[in-house]
Amino acid sequence: MGVPDQVAEAIVAAGRRMDALGLVPATAGNFSIRLDATRLAVTVSGRHKGFLTADDVMVVDLDGTPMEPGKRGSAETLLHCGIYRRFPEAGAVLHGHSIANTVLSRAAGNRLVLAGYELLKAFPGLPTHDAEVALPVVPNDQDIARMQRGLDALWDGLGAIPPGYLIAGHGSYVWAPDMPGALARMEALEFMLRCELEHRQAKWQPLRPAGA
Repeated sequence: MGVPDQVAEAIVAAGRRMDALGLVPATAGNFSIRLDATRLAVTVSGRHKGFLTADDVMVVDLDGTPMEPGKRGSAETLLHCGIYRRFPEAGAVLHGHSIANTVLSRAAGNRLVLAGYELLKAFPGLPTHDAEVALPVVPNDQDIARMQRGLDALWDGLGAIPPGYLIAGHGSYVWAPDMPGALARMEALEFMLRCELEHRQAKWQPLRPAGA
């Protein structure tokens, strides 16, 4: 069974939106939608996400095994599978690479705290800006299965788990019950990361007095 038309269309549209926002340069990023309890649709490897077609979406099982001959998924498909296995409410996953998330995640240590932003309300259970979210930051690793094992151990040790995390020097992952929700969450996160980066840069380089 291939990818349902409406699922492929949603992933293609997500690629155009993420590209317009500058979150998926070159062939970076990958997106997926849960199909059922055992399968997901995910972008194939090596495609520019702003120019996806329905043929650039494939079906894999929850272990990342391709279910369509001739198509190859990104190694990071395993991170999508890890999210779907862990969080039954997850219906769509987005992975992007922005300047803000790449720079901040390199300097953040093991978590990045976002506090006081209006768009924190894009995260569940936060009806007001007067809150904070501590996003986990995990080390980058070319061994994706090992990275996922580290994430599983991290999630086991956390109480409340925010629906997103950063990979140091690499990019961001978010998930939501559906693709519109995941897109809204990614846009909100990236806006806050951009604000955080510009705020820190302003502190590093104080504004010169008028007339200086």
